[in-house]
Amino acid sequence: TYKHPASGRGSYSFCLCPGGFVVAAATEKERVVTNGMSNYRRDSGIANSALLVQVAPADFGQEVLSGMALQQELEGLAFALGGRNYFAPVQTVGDFLKGTSGSTDFLTKPTYAPGVKASDLHRCLPDFITKTLAGALPYFDRKIPGLAAAAAVMRGVESRASAPGRTRRDRATFVAEATPGLYPMGEGAGYAGGIMSAAVDGMKAALAFLHQNVQY
Repeated sequence: TYKHPASGRGSYSFCLCPGGFVVAAATEKERVVTNGMSNYRRDSGIANSALLVQVAPADFGQEVLSGMALQQELEGLAFALGGRNYFAPVQTVGDFLKGTSGSTDFLTKPTYAPGVKASDLHRCLPDFITKTLAGALPYFDRKIPGLAAAAAVMRGVESRASAPGRTRRDRATFVAEATPGLYPMGEGAGYAGGIMSAAVDGMKAALAFLHQNVQY
């Protein structure tokens, strides 16, 4: 994990797939979404992981579906940047940090199908994301040498880490504000961004339920 010293915005690695592949995950026309997976043998010879940046309502607006609008905007920009044929835009870490683009001497061969196009990821991500990643990558590299190797390949965009909307719930009881008896939790309800955070949120919700409904 990393926190940008000026903005206080966080970044973290997410969903490492050992011996895996980067795959297409778009659900709408003219959008590009990346994701990662591993076959059961985990024998592709490479690993992949997402790098996420904290996004808050102040970044996209207060309407119920404002987060979804931002998500769709980024996915549409990635589609255009990749050549409008569902290729994913890619960039080496070295190019990303230097503000250049076009290098194709990748440390590992991109696995994304149908294909990739060397691009400048700054053109499909807002400044608050690229600036945070520019600080996070060298920091992560000091923790795990080689993670930010100049020829390491970045692909965009992974925009489905958590739900773009949030089901409002009481902070103490975890009960949905509009639906008594309903306990929204985890990624789908907008309260987590990964397996571990979803598990912890589910545990907290379960404990809140027991505290309210079980006689000791």
